[in-house]
Amino acid sequence: MALLDYDMSNLRSAGKALERLGARVEVCREPGEAGDADAVVLPGVGRFGAAMERLDERGFTGMLRERASSGTPVLGICLGLQLLLDESEESPGVAGLGLIPGRVERLRTSAKVPHIGWSEVHWREGAALGPGSGGPADRTYYFVHSYACVPTDADDVLGTAEHGVGFTAAVGRGGVCGVQFHPEKSSAAGLALLDRWLAGVQAGQALAS
Repeated sequence: MALLDYDMSNLRSAGKALERLGARVEVCREPGEAGDADAVVLPGVGRFGAAMERLDERGFTGMLRERASSGTPVLGICLGLQLLLDESEESPGVAGLGLIPGRVERLRTSAKVPHIGWSEVHWREGAALGPGSGGPADRTYYFVHSYACVPTDADDVLGTAEHGVGFTAAVGRGGVCGVQFHPEKSSAAGLALLDRWLAGVQAGQALAS
């Protein structure tokens, strides 16, 4: 699978987590290096506008849209999730990838922002990325963010969490999905989520169901 490097992400922890689960990970700095990868992972930290500029400069924007339209599974992590949507309040006038209709908005809450720490995700029943059973520990992940996704279609929301106010924690449409938290930093629960995603990739299933 292709792990995209556009100088706005912590690739090492994400790559190591996927490799630990048995994935063959290729770090790609240009579209051609993604080759015939069976899936694409888009991690990210930082500002929405700067990230889209880097993706455009590397030529990843068109590649991601083409691969998503052809059915290749795409997983966005943290900022990588936000980039999947149409636009962000953080960077007015900057177009996102548009793979999932919606926009990104600042967390409007009396709680401290950015939201840094562990929160439980309430998964939609039957969501492929969510645990089928278990207790809160199996649904608790590590977050670092000031903005959250607001999908146009409520059916694209796979899971929600709270930080003084409810927000979208995971989204998905067909083979394109993403999580606002860092599964690679979320201990056993995060590894289990990545393992479920990898199982879906290998089985060729629609991962956002």
